[in-house]
Amino acid sequence: MIRIRGLRKIFPPNTVALDGVDLDVSPGEFVMVIGQSGAGKSTLLRCLNRLIEPTAGEIVLNGSRVTGATSEGLRALRRQMGMIFQQFNLVKRASVMENVLAGRLGHVPGMPSLFGRFPHRDRELAVACLRLVDLEEFAERRADRLSGGEQQRVAIARALAQEPKVILADEPTASLDPRLRESIMGILQRINRERGLTLIVSQHMLETALSYGTRIVGLRQGRVAFDGPPSAITPDVVQAIYEGGVS
Repeated sequence: MIRIRGLRKIFPPNTVALDGVDLDVSPGEFVMVIGQSGAGKSTLLRCLNRLIEPTAGEIVLNGSRVTGATSEGLRALRRQMGMIFQQFNLVKRASVMENVLAGRLGHVPGMPSLFGRFPHRDRELAVACLRLVDLEEFAERRADRLSGGEQQRVAIARALAQEPKVILADEPTASLDPRLRESIMGILQRINRERGLTLIVSQHMLETALSYGTRIVGLRQGRVAFDGPPSAITPDVVQAIYEGGVS
Protein backbone atom coordinates (compact mmCIF):
# COMPACT_ATOMS: atom_id res chain seq x y z
CA MET A 1 0.00 0.00 0.00
CA ILE A 2 2.71 2.49 0.99
CA ARG A 3 6.34 2.37 -0.11
CA ILE A 4 8.88 4.84 1.25
CA ARG A 5 12.43 4.93 -0.08
CA GLY A 6 15.29 7.19 0.98
CA LEU A 7 13.00 9.77 2.57
CA ARG A 8 14.87 12.84 3.79
CA LYS A 9 13.70 16.13 5.23
CA ILE A 10 16.06 18.96 6.08
CA PHE A 11 14.66 22.11 7.67
CA PRO A 12 16.66 25.30 7.06
CA PRO A 13 19.36 25.97 7.71
CA ASN A 14 20.61 22.42 8.38
CA THR A 15 18.29 20.51 10.73
CA VAL A 16 17.97 16.91 9.53
CA ALA A 17 14.53 15.67 10.60
CA LEU A 18 14.45 12.51 8.44
CA ASP A 19 17.61 10.86 7.21
CA GLY A 20 17.02 8.11 4.66
CA VAL A 21 13.85 6.39 5.87
CA ASP A 22 12.82 3.17 4.07
CA LEU A 23 9.47 1.60 4.98
CA ASP A 24 6.78 -0.59 3.42
CA VAL A 25 3.30 -0.59 4.95
CA SER A 26 0.81 -3.28 3.95
CA PRO A 27 -2.99 -2.91 3.85
CA GLY A 28 -4.66 -3.32 7.25
CA GLU A 29 -1.59 -2.73 9.40
CA PHE A 30 -1.77 -0.66 12.60
CA VAL A 31 1.67 0.94 12.67
CA MET A 32 2.73 2.86 15.76
CA VAL A 33 5.64 5.25 15.23
CA ILE A 34 7.57 5.91 18.43
CA GLY A 35 10.67 7.82 19.47
CA GLN A 36 11.87 10.80 21.46
CA SER A 37 10.63 14.31 20.80
CA GLY A 38 12.44 15.47 17.68
CA ALA A 39 13.03 11.95 16.36
CA GLY A 40 11.02 12.71 13.20
CA LYS A 41 7.64 11.13 14.00
CA SER A 42 5.42 14.07 13.04
CA THR A 43 7.63 14.97 10.09
CA LEU A 44 7.28 11.44 8.71
CA LEU A 45 3.48 11.52 8.86
CA ARG A 46 3.27 14.99 7.33
CA CYS A 47 5.62 14.04 4.52
CA LEU A 48 3.38 11.09 3.63
CA ASN A 49 0.60 13.43 2.49
CA ARG A 50 2.98 16.29 1.64
CA LEU A 51 1.75 18.69 4.27
CA ILE A 52 5.53 18.96 4.57
CA GLU A 53 7.50 18.76 1.34
CA PRO A 54 10.23 16.09 1.50
CA THR A 55 13.76 17.16 0.63
CA ALA A 56 14.53 13.87 -1.12
CA GLY A 57 13.24 10.34 -1.53
CA GLU A 58 10.12 8.68 -2.86
CA ILE A 59 6.67 7.99 -1.41
CA VAL A 60 4.26 5.73 -3.33
CA LEU A 61 0.64 5.07 -2.36
CA ASN A 62 -1.14 2.20 -4.12
CA GLY A 63 1.20 2.43 -7.08
CA SER A 64 0.92 6.22 -7.46
CA ARG A 65 3.79 8.54 -6.58
CA VAL A 66 2.97 11.05 -3.86
CA THR A 67 6.34 12.73 -4.26
CA GLY A 68 6.35 14.61 -7.54
CA ALA A 69 2.56 14.41 -7.98
CA THR A 70 0.87 17.36 -9.66
CA SER A 71 -1.58 19.50 -7.67
CA GLU A 72 -4.51 17.58 -9.16
CA GLY A 73 -2.84 14.24 -8.57
CA LEU A 74 -1.95 15.14 -5.00
CA ARG A 75 -5.54 16.18 -4.30
CA ALA A 76 -6.72 12.76 -5.48
CA LEU A 77 -4.09 10.98 -3.37
CA ARG A 78 -4.96 13.01 -0.28
CA ARG A 79 -8.54 11.81 -0.56
CA GLN A 80 -7.15 8.37 0.26
CA MET A 81 -5.34 9.60 3.40
CA GLY A 82 -7.34 10.87 6.37
CA MET A 83 -5.39 12.99 8.88
CA ILE A 84 -5.95 13.32 12.63
CA PHE A 85 -4.02 16.03 14.46
CA GLN A 86 -2.88 16.38 18.07
CA GLN A 87 -4.79 19.65 18.52
CA PHE A 88 -7.93 18.43 16.69
CA ASN A 89 -7.90 21.23 14.03
CA LEU A 90 -11.65 21.77 14.17
CA VAL A 91 -13.51 24.92 13.18
CA LYS A 92 -14.53 25.80 16.72
CA ARG A 93 -17.47 28.07 15.80
CA ALA A 94 -18.92 25.51 13.39
CA SER A 95 -21.19 22.64 14.36
CA VAL A 96 -20.02 19.06 14.80
CA MET A 97 -21.84 18.10 11.59
CA GLU A 98 -20.19 20.92 9.62
CA ASN A 99 -16.78 19.81 10.85
CA VAL A 100 -17.39 16.22 9.81
CA LEU A 101 -18.69 17.30 6.40
CA ALA A 102 -15.37 19.09 5.90
CA GLY A 103 -14.01 15.60 5.30
CA ARG A 104 -16.05 15.51 2.09
CA LEU A 105 -14.58 18.71 0.60
CA GLY A 106 -12.19 16.76 -1.61
CA HIS A 107 -15.12 14.85 -3.13
CA VAL A 108 -17.64 17.61 -3.93
CA PRO A 109 -17.65 20.70 -6.20
CA GLY A 110 -16.05 23.67 -4.49
CA MET A 111 -18.76 26.30 -4.92
CA PRO A 112 -21.75 24.40 -3.43
CA SER A 113 -19.65 23.26 -0.47
CA LEU A 114 -18.71 26.88 0.30
CA PHE A 115 -22.39 27.48 1.04
CA GLY A 116 -22.77 24.29 3.07
CA ARG A 117 -24.58 22.41 0.32
CA PHE A 118 -23.59 18.75 0.38
CA PRO A 119 -25.34 15.83 -1.31
CA HIS A 120 -27.76 13.84 0.83
CA ARG A 121 -25.46 10.83 0.62
CA ASP A 122 -22.62 12.87 2.19
CA ARG A 123 -24.84 13.94 5.08
CA GLU A 124 -25.90 10.34 5.69
CA LEU A 125 -22.24 9.32 5.66
CA ALA A 126 -21.37 12.06 8.17
CA VAL A 127 -24.12 10.84 10.52
CA ALA A 128 -22.83 7.27 10.23
CA CYS A 129 -19.30 8.44 11.08
CA LEU A 130 -20.58 10.32 14.13
CA ARG A 131 -22.51 7.24 15.18
CA LEU A 132 -19.31 5.19 15.03
CA VAL A 133 -17.61 7.54 17.53
CA ASP A 134 -20.77 7.81 19.71
CA LEU A 135 -21.45 11.49 18.95
CA GLU A 136 -24.52 11.33 16.73
CA GLU A 137 -26.61 13.24 19.28
CA PHE A 138 -24.07 16.11 19.24
CA ALA A 139 -24.35 16.76 15.49
CA GLU A 140 -25.71 20.30 15.83
CA ARG A 141 -23.60 21.32 18.83
CA ARG A 142 -20.79 23.82 18.30
CA ALA A 143 -17.35 22.23 18.38
CA ASP A 144 -16.07 24.64 21.04
CA ARG A 145 -18.71 23.33 23.46
CA LEU A 146 -17.18 19.85 23.44
CA SER A 147 -14.54 18.38 25.74
CA GLY A 148 -11.08 17.58 24.39
CA GLY A 149 -11.88 13.90 24.04
CA GLU A 150 -15.14 14.67 22.22
CA GLN A 151 -13.34 17.05 19.86
CA GLN A 152 -10.84 14.35 18.97
CA ARG A 153 -13.70 11.95 18.27
CA VAL A 154 -15.15 14.55 15.88
CA ALA A 155 -11.74 14.74 14.20
CA ILE A 156 -11.78 10.94 13.78
CA ALA A 157 -15.28 11.11 12.28
CA ARG A 158 -14.12 13.83 9.89
CA ALA A 159 -11.21 11.65 8.74
CA LEU A 160 -13.55 8.67 8.25
CA ALA A 161 -15.92 10.84 6.20
CA GLN A 162 -13.19 11.08 3.57
CA GLU A 163 -13.63 7.32 3.03
CA PRO A 164 -9.83 6.96 3.11
CA LYS A 165 -7.71 3.88 2.67
CA VAL A 166 -5.15 5.13 5.19
CA ILE A 167 -5.51 7.16 8.37
CA LEU A 168 -2.52 9.15 9.61
CA ALA A 169 -2.75 10.23 13.25
CA ASP A 170 -0.15 12.63 14.63
CA GLU A 171 0.04 12.19 18.43
CA PRO A 172 -3.78 11.93 18.65
CA THR A 173 -3.84 11.42 22.43
CA ALA A 174 -1.04 13.74 23.57
CA SER A 175 -3.50 16.39 24.84
CA LEU A 176 -5.73 13.94 26.67
CA ASP A 177 -5.76 12.36 30.13
CA PRO A 178 -5.17 8.58 30.48
CA ARG A 179 -8.88 7.65 30.49
CA LEU A 180 -9.58 9.60 27.30
CA ARG A 181 -6.37 8.29 25.77
CA GLU A 182 -7.64 4.73 26.10
CA SER A 183 -11.01 5.72 24.65
CA ILE A 184 -9.50 7.32 21.54
CA MET A 185 -7.04 4.49 20.97
CA GLY A 186 -9.87 1.98 21.39
CA ILE A 187 -11.83 3.73 18.63
CA LEU A 188 -8.81 3.68 16.32
CA GLN A 189 -8.24 0.02 17.05
CA ARG A 190 -11.88 -0.78 16.27
CA ILE A 191 -11.63 1.11 12.97
CA ASN A 192 -8.54 -0.91 12.08
CA ARG A 193 -10.07 -4.26 12.98
CA GLU A 194 -13.64 -3.80 11.76
CA ARG A 195 -13.03 -1.69 8.65
CA GLY A 196 -9.61 -3.00 7.71
CA LEU A 197 -8.23 0.52 7.38
CA THR A 198 -4.48 1.02 7.51
CA LEU A 199 -3.42 3.24 10.41
CA ILE A 200 -0.08 4.98 10.92
CA VAL A 201 -0.05 6.65 14.34
CA SER A 202 2.74 8.59 16.02
CA GLN A 203 2.71 8.02 19.76
CA HIS A 204 4.94 9.32 22.54
CA MET A 205 3.64 6.81 25.12
CA LEU A 206 5.51 3.52 24.66
CA GLU A 207 3.02 1.50 26.71
CA THR A 208 0.12 2.74 24.57
CA ALA A 209 1.99 1.93 21.37
CA LEU A 210 2.67 -1.62 22.55
CA SER A 211 -0.95 -2.14 23.64
CA TYR A 212 -2.59 -1.13 20.36
CA GLY A 213 -0.15 -1.40 17.46
CA THR A 214 0.34 -4.51 15.34
CA ARG A 215 3.71 -3.13 14.28
CA ILE A 216 6.16 -0.75 15.92
CA VAL A 217 8.49 1.58 14.03
CA GLY A 218 11.02 3.29 16.26
CA LEU A 219 12.72 6.45 14.99
CA ARG A 220 15.93 7.87 16.39
CA GLN A 221 17.47 11.03 14.97
CA GLY A 222 15.42 10.69 11.79
CA ARG A 223 16.39 7.10 11.09
CA VAL A 224 14.58 3.79 11.60
CA ALA A 225 16.10 2.23 14.73
CA PHE A 226 13.52 -0.59 15.03
CA ASP A 227 10.81 -2.10 12.86
CA GLY A 228 8.92 -5.14 14.08
CA PRO A 229 6.06 -6.54 16.19
CA PRO A 230 5.37 -5.29 19.74
CA SER A 231 6.50 -8.68 21.08
CA ALA A 232 10.03 -7.95 19.84
CA ILE A 233 10.40 -4.80 21.95
CA THR A 234 12.99 -5.57 24.65
CA PRO A 235 14.76 -3.27 27.11
CA ASP A 236 17.75 -3.20 24.75
CA VAL A 237 15.49 -2.12 21.87
CA VAL A 238 13.95 0.61 24.03
CA GLN A 239 17.47 1.78 24.89
CA ALA A 240 18.40 1.84 21.20
CA ILE A 241 15.33 3.92 20.29
CA TYR A 242 15.31 6.34 23.23
CA GLU A 243 19.03 6.50 23.98
CA GLY A 244 18.71 6.07 27.72
CA GLY A 245 15.12 6.88 28.52
CA VAL A 246 11.52 6.96 27.35
CA SER A 247 10.01 10.39 26.70
